[in-house]
Amino acid sequence: MRDETAEQPAPLRSGLTTGSCATATSLAAARLLLTGQASDAVQITLPKGKVVQMRLEFCRLLDDGAEAGTLKDAGDDPDVTHGALLYSRVRLQAQPGVRFVAGSGVGTVTRPGLVLAVGEPAINPVPRKMMTEHLQRLAEEAAYAGGFEVTVNVRDGENLALKTMNPRLGILGGLSILGTSGIVRPFSCAAYIASIHQGIDVARTNGYLHIAACTGNASEDTMRQYYNLPEIALIEMGDFVGAVLKHLRKVPVDKLSICGGFGKISKLAAGHMDLHSRHSSIDLPQLAGWAAAIGADAELQAAIIQANTSQQALALAHAAGVALGDAVCAHARAFAQTIVPPQVQVEVFAIDRQGGIVGQAGVQ
Repeated sequence: MRDETAEQPAPLRSGLTTGSCATATSLAAARLLLTGQASDAVQITLPKGKVVQMRLEFCRLLDDGAEAGTLKDAGDDPDVTHGALLYSRVRLQAQPGVRFVAGSGVGTVTRPGLVLAVGEPAINPVPRKMMTEHLQRLAEEAAYAGGFEVTVNVRDGENLALKTMNPRLGILGGLSILGTSGIVRPFSCAAYIASIHQGIDVARTNGYLHIAACTGNASEDTMRQYYNLPEIALIEMGDFVGAVLKHLRKVPVDKLSICGGFGKISKLAAGHMDLHSRHSSIDLPQLAGWAAAIGADAELQAAIIQANTSQQALALAHAAGVALGDAVCAHARAFAQTIVPPQVQVEVFAIDRQGGIVGQAGVQ
């Protein structure tokens, strides 16, 4: 008899952050300068104490310093930086401490509202701390009393950054050097959620107290045209509406416009805060119940329950003169309003695949 036991999927592989890469490469370059020792791998300690070894692509002297590089390994996470060459150039300086410089492919902060000041290289606090601690430890071991200038670079980082939220956040010229744990967890979406929070913070700090949280390009275009909102006030939330709503508890705005496809808005209406199909599904009987509450007869309710998609359910309701789009938006708005502080005015728009508005609620 053939064995029908399903194969167990292999566990997803974790990777290392750009912050870990910058730490490893800056340490290797500095060690070469202070000790003359070049290596093809380097050990670093992550923030929670785990020791990892990272392979180097090169470690060499320059006329005015040294440089080392490694290939970013994001594990099984779909990270735009996976496979990118990250390299650090280190120069010795008389003044103790570490000075960070944005090299080729690393961005510079140009707008207030982020954890870094305007004009600073986009090297986040934890990677800075990691590099500083490793370099200070090396200096003590080598009896070196001076400091270090560290220039972090990412090959093709300027183009890779166009696939991230950096341009909208006002981080220009390249990528950010990120990480809080040093490890990339596959599909954790932590970086994406962090960019949503940063987008809200930047909008508020720059005086934009009406923001539009959008699930994708079509909904962004709709909000841009409807309100003439600037890019800085458009928050690309994807499926993570919960990240928006929960963050507004800490940093409220005056007005929040939520815009997405009818199917995703129907999930929000049902109380889901992750709108991805992996985590939530469209409840057609619930749609039928909402339609019944606004006048749908038994025949229409049955047709909605049997519909293949939410779009078909919406079309059936529309043909019968039942404003299901508005009803779903009203339920979505009511749920969202329970999450954010009462002073935040919430409105919800549902759109079709062409970006046309098929439902709205709370619009004043």
